[in-house]
Amino acid sequence: MICTVRVTVGRESTVINTLANRAQNMALDVRAIFHPAELKGYIFIEADLGVLEKLTSGVPHVRGIIEKPVPIEQLKQFLESKKVEIKINRGDIIEIISGPFKGEKGKITRVDETKDEVTVEFLEAAVPIPITVAIDSVKLIEKGEQK
Repeated sequence: MICTVRVTVGRESTVINTLANRAQNMALDVRAIFHPAELKGYIFIEADLGVLEKLTSGVPHVRGIIEKPVPIEQLKQFLESKKVEIKINRGDIIEIISGPFKGEKGKITRVDETKDEVTVEFLEAAVPIPITVAIDSVKLIEKGEQK
């Protein structure tokens, strides 16, 4: 069964790591542990209630167990991946949010929607060198002028 565990808000990842290590070290039958980003202060654990109590006892930031089982149908919305549609065009100003160029701002010079990539020229660079990055590793800062 899947049960809800109340934890300190902002400490969900820490608690999950601690519980996963404990489950492995104590050889407990824990099938899954997860935390949907939309729900602050709650994690879900698939295990029997006795195992769950043994697993969570004495763990910092654990506030309690809600003993009522959660049907998987109620959790499906958190488990299914959602493709976010980012509409970026040539001339848009973006910031790179991951990878070696994280934090750099640039201007889109080309969009390849089939590969989900964009070509960017950095704004602060002395010499404009185009680089190609994944479209999901950029954040739109300012729309370019539409033609």
